[in-house]
Amino acid sequence: MNKKVLITGASGFIGKQTVKDLIERGYEVVGIKYQNEIDFKHKNLTTITLDLLDVNQVKKLFDKNKFEDLIHLAWYGDAKCHTHNINIDWVAASLNILKCFHENGGKKVLIAGSISEYDFEYGYFKEDLTPLNNKSLYGKSKAALFNLAQSYCEQNGIDFKWARIFNLYGQYERPQRLMPYVITSMLKNEDVKVSTCTKFQDYLHVEDVSDAIIKLFESDINGAVNICSGEPVKLKNIVEKIKELTDFKGEILYGAIPSAFEEPVAIGSNTKLLNELHWKPKYSLEEGLSQCVNWWKEHIND
Repeated sequence: MNKKVLITGASGFIGKQTVKDLIERGYEVVGIKYQNEIDFKHKNLTTITLDLLDVNQVKKLFDKNKFEDLIHLAWYGDAKCHTHNINIDWVAASLNILKCFHENGGKKVLIAGSISEYDFEYGYFKEDLTPLNNKSLYGKSKAALFNLAQSYCEQNGIDFKWARIFNLYGQYERPQRLMPYVITSMLKNEDVKVSTCTKFQDYLHVEDVSDAIIKLFESDINGAVNICSGEPVKLKNIVEKIKELTDFKGEILYGAIPSAFEEPVAIGSNTKLLNELHWKPKYSLEEGLSQCVNWWKEHIND
């Protein structure tokens, strides 16, 4: 097995963890970052600062280095990512990355997909069965990339893997997201303003997501695989569990803010992940939340 891999989005939420895990498995990693830092140094890690939306910079990178293996995690992930027009640019950029990769001897690629590709009205999502017809521009962009990348790789003999990632949480998550917000607010003994939290979602700890990505990357499986727990959890139960773990005595203001989406249930089938990849999670939800609370106690003032 080739143990050198290029990873885009190396300084992102998932990327940081995946870089560490790849190196622990003996890989030589070249990590692409742009705005954020990886905050991790190792003799087997080379970091490159590069704007992946710049066609010429990307072409020069691949012409010079001739990577055979690629994990493409990078995408726009800031505010309003589901509606931002830049999603179109990331479809084009990702196809350009794939084209340059192929033209310079690329053999195997894993690309990060999203739960948001699915039509949320179905509630329960299974690969190769549930329609990829999400309402958001982000979801439609990811689905378009999946279809184009899969056809391109099949036509050109590239080993193609698509990690369709569901909701996740863990260290280094953006503070504005639900779990970091609730944890840090409770640790500061501040009132917590959340939605009604009556929806059911599917969550995995970022370390389990990284492990699943690497297992898929190393496997003989092609196409899309859901990276999810397969277990529905009510958002209110998450908030109440964090309250217990932080010994919070303040007010939780349910319904103070609107819900992020309308559909009441968004759960994935992880049959492929369990039975074909023989993956299993390291963390239960309670164990993962406890780890997050302890992490934020140390980093709340960063």
